[in-house]
Amino acid sequence: MQVRSNPETREAKLLLITGSLRSASLNRQLVLVASQAFGGTSILADLDVPLYNGDLEKAQGVPDGVLRLHAQIAESDAVAISTPEYNQSLSGVLKNALDWVSRVGKNPWTEKPVAIMSAAAGRAGGARAQYALRLALNPFQPRLLTGPEVMVAHAPEQFDNHGQLTSEAYQRKLNTLMGKLANEAYQQIRNACE
Repeated sequence: MQVRSNPETREAKLLLITGSLRSASLNRQLVLVASQAFGGTSILADLDVPLYNGDLEKAQGVPDGVLRLHAQIAESDAVAISTPEYNQSLSGVLKNALDWVSRVGKNPWTEKPVAIMSAAAGRAGGARAQYALRLALNPFQPRLLTGPEVMVAHAPEQFDNHGQLTSEAYQRKLNTLMGKLANEAYQQIRNACE
């Protein structure tokens, strides 16, 4: 899919979120490859924040890392989320971040274009985690893209030594998904300029 940006508009800002904290995470690799397909500028969010605890929030307020994440979501033109599948669902890290962000002022997700993807060791490629993530995002009312679904199965064998996808089929789906996300982002930028 051809990304249609207008040379008169600014470059789209993409926020990358991965549901794993490991630096060598396959989902981190996937979302970084996705950012290459998107173009524009991108930033990788840090979800290493404390577990949500109402007592902590009351005593110390919302942690700085959560405030930073909230601002990154709000300031981005689009978000790409890659989730691992832990015990047939999304990771606790990702769910915790969503819960914390919901505690900060205005909802930054409303009508935000969002693409989700997953990489998992199993043959379904994280399908159940994506379903759970869609349910977890529903209350925030983002503009979730419906496809193509990018579910990288047997993920440890799907990346080369440079972190690039080795499967043309997966890369093609990812390019299409990210092209759609970029078009949504640039449309929002154009609408804001009119």
